Amino acid sequence: MKRKAPLAVALMHYPTIDRQGDIVATNITHFDIHDIARACRVYGVDRYFLIHPIAEQLMFVERVLDHWRTGDGSKFNPMRKTALTDVYVAENLDKACSDWGYPDAKIVATHARQLPGQEKFSFGKFKEQLLSQDSTPYILIFGTGFGLTSDFMKNCHAVLEPIRGDSKDDYRHLSVRSAVSICLDRLLGT
Repeated sequence: MKRKAPLAVALMHYPTIDRQGDIVATNITHFDIHDIARACRVYGVDRYFLIHPIAEQLMFVERVLDHWRTGDGSKFNPMRKTALTDVYVAENLDKACSDWGYPDAKIVATHARQLPGQEKFSFGKFKEQLLSQDSTPYILIFGTGFGLTSDFMKNCHAVLEPIRGDSKDDYRHLSVRSAVSICLDRLLGT
């Protein structure tokens, strides 16, 4: 069964926390641009946004995108050009939702830890929502650094359940690229 609800993915670099718990803006990496774009393309995500409040970071993304979409990279690797078709930048989440055409999209965040008092979506429940005839637009948010701030998470529609593996000590510190791929497969894989 095909997804009915519009779905975007966003990688947020602010407001995030560092290992000391301070609020920071993390740097965008070229791996996150390419690898997450490829996963989004494979699973049919409508748009992938890189969100950062600092103009120079967004300009870095635009230079990378230009290289692979219209520059020498587009001839060198046409598959990468295809993967980067639906990648966009925005200085904040409101701008991303507005640019996407769904300013009232429901925000579903991801987090490696359980957050008390926050509405939780299991992968199954969220998949049901995406497949339902309701067609409510959703934007699935991934954080960087040591995660999104608690204040940001409290304002989301829901938080997707954490990914759990089978480590003896409940180790769950995945790269964001791995987390995106696992989540998309659980939500949209067949």
